[in-house]
Amino acid sequence: MRLRKYLFVIGFLFVPVTLYVVFVIAPYVQAFQISMTSWRGIGAPKWIGFENYRKLLDDGSFWKAVEHHGVLLVALPLITLGIALFFAFLLNVGGRASGGVRRGVWGSKFYRVVFFFPQVLAVAIVAVLFQTVYRPNESGLINGVLMKLGLDPVLFLIKPGLALWSIIGVLVWQAVGFYVVLFSAGMANIPGEIYEAAEVDGASRVVLFFRITLPLLWDTLQVAWVYLGIAAFDAFAIVNVLSVDSGGPDGATTVLAVEIYRNAFTYQKYGYASALGVALFFLTITFAALALRVTKRESIEY
Repeated sequence: MRLRKYLFVIGFLFVPVTLYVVFVIAPYVQAFQISMTSWRGIGAPKWIGFENYRKLLDDGSFWKAVEHHGVLLVALPLITLGIALFFAFLLNVGGRASGGVRRGVWGSKFYRVVFFFPQVLAVAIVAVLFQTVYRPNESGLINGVLMKLGLDPVLFLIKPGLALWSIIGVLVWQAVGFYVVLFSAGMANIPGEIYEAAEVDGASRVVLFFRITLPLLWDTLQVAWVYLGIAAFDAFAIVNVLSVDSGGPDGATTVLAVEIYRNAFTYQKYGYASALGVALFFLTITFAALALRVTKRESIEY
């Protein structure tokens, strides 16, 4: 009987596990293998051991990209989750109580659709859209208004100190709607009696948020933080389309995915690009493991 159960489970798992090994695990292993070679995409690779990794440690572009990922890892989750939590709270329990049940603000169902709309758009479309928003002349959405008011245009994507933050703004705009919906689903599972009891004790909305909503949403918040951290290690499409000269100006917005693309398809250094990819893989895995470890806490039952 037990043998039949194991055979049944293996039968169901065999195909998906095989596909995962072939299309996910095998490419990672192959990337590590290529990273140990000097290869231009044609001909036989030349084995050079860890030379690409030694070169990587002395590469200023690599460390600049890592620095930018550090900024993204802090700014993107904090800003996105802060905005998403605020709006989700308003849409679910920020309105007046009706029949003893606290509801969201007026029109909350419509606002959920509006917030989620950026998720419907492809990443490339979002990047092209914000190219129009950030244009440094009168044809730009923002600078067109500023120039009509007699103000100087803002060089969002040209000024090195502002370019990365302009791109972070796009990433936040694109991501916040998904997390509003995610947190709304979590808040919908919190019993209304808890809010009602707290209000009877005189709790304000600020107290409701920090003492009830936030602790009971901690597991969802933890997962969201990891997702956004992984997104911070990617950001290739937005940076590649929006930035000046793919990661510029002067490397002010470069990320590891852009460096991988440049080394592989511009310089034909596939071995070095693979080494960068392996480094990105381990950085992402390390962040996810640390984030889950640091934010781990006991679940609250209700």
